[in-house]
Amino acid sequence: SSNKQTLRTLFRPAALPSPVISETTPSQRKLLAYHRGKEQQEMINQLLIGRALEVYYETMDETDERDAAPPVTELPSTVRKYFFIKALTILSFQAEYFFLKKCVQSNPLVPIQQQWLRSMLAMVPQSLMKGRDRELLTEDLLKEIVGDYEKSMQRCVLRRALIKPDIKELDKLEEEAPLPLLPLGLDFSSTWRNNYIKAKTQINSTLRILHPTMKTLLDFGYTAFFNFLVVDFSGSRLKGPVDCKSFKTDASLSCSKAEDEIMSTWYQRVTSFFSQSEALDGVKLDELDSFYNCVSVLMSNQLKELLGRTTEVFVKLFDPEDRSRLPLFKMDLTYDENRMEFYPSLQDLEEAILFVVDCIGQTLQNVQTIQAWLKGGTAALDAELPGHTVQWAKSTLQKSIRDNLEGPKEHFKGYVESYGWLVDGTADEKINTFMARQPSFDEYT
Repeated sequence: SSNKQTLRTLFRPAALPSPVISETTPSQRKLLAYHRGKEQQEMINQLLIGRALEVYYETMDETDERDAAPPVTELPSTVRKYFFIKALTILSFQAEYFFLKKCVQSNPLVPIQQQWLRSMLAMVPQSLMKGRDRELLTEDLLKEIVGDYEKSMQRCVLRRALIKPDIKELDKLEEEAPLPLLPLGLDFSSTWRNNYIKAKTQINSTLRILHPTMKTLLDFGYTAFFNFLVVDFSGSRLKGPVDCKSFKTDASLSCSKAEDEIMSTWYQRVTSFFSQSEALDGVKLDELDSFYNCVSVLMSNQLKELLGRTTEVFVKLFDPEDRSRLPLFKMDLTYDENRMEFYPSLQDLEEAILFVVDCIGQTLQNVQTIQAWLKGGTAALDAELPGHTVQWAKSTLQKSIRDNLEGPKEHFKGYVESYGWLVDGTADEKINTFMARQPSFDEYT
């Protein structure tokens, strides 16, 4: 019916304004076609071209200087195109690298743990942290540590995430120093247990010092030598002055007695141990020579240590700064053939003291090796004192003797200056001259 309404009648189409048909002007068309991005891209291209030309000219200048060739006024178009494309490629790599570098550096980093900073502060003595200035200094140091940590973490992340292109021009633009090389770690890509077991077994079979017998020898040596000296003159000062001959005799007897004691205790204990089969447990027949060589070296080192320690103790007795244990020597002032001098002479005294060092070095030089003892051979252990030890001992003693004899020398010099004219003939000559003049009594009244 006429009253019936439909959607078409309810929502009639909106009346649109009639289109205005007109032609656009050139300026309007230019405005409608304008894009900001295109303008920026053209600007970037111009900058890249300018930078490429600069790199090109710098490259050509360096080439001319290096090759000493005459300057090229004009290059063919193909050559110019090659250098231009190469420079443009380099600049493109640089731009991409710096963009990616900036992106990596902008990522957040894990901050340093406060426990680490507290641990660092705990290692600083509290006396160095007292005072207002020290507190400010501590804060500055902590800030510097945090800054170094963040910078180091940032550079390490950059190194792992980004590979720097191999471009020489890029090094000139880098403001920071090159990154340090990463530490080389252990390679656990392959299983190691079997190799470890194999190496350990080989070491145990070839390194003789790990054999239980060597531990027993070490125990024997420590028990016998830890508090033992071949010569001990530490109590000589309490006995009073001694003459040089007696001093040398005491040294010889002491060395001989010490050698007999060592041979009857330590060496007898060692030989008794090797007479038992347990000493060679696990040692094969083809390994006996190397095993006994190891035994000989260990015994030689023990004897050398004993002789070296005895030498050091003897040298310390003559320390000019500590004269509490300095030995006392008998020295007489004698007159013979119109000469006054010390007896024994200073040279004889020095010889007697150095004799003790030689006597120590000659002790225990004929101790048989275990292999020679078992087979009845004559091979002896190498127990000779090292040359540098003997040289040090003698040079130190000579200097100490000179320092300790400065007092007696000055006393002798003053005595000769005061009374030497009485015994060297000067007094007799004056008396004879006086008597030859036959002076009268009146001349002296």
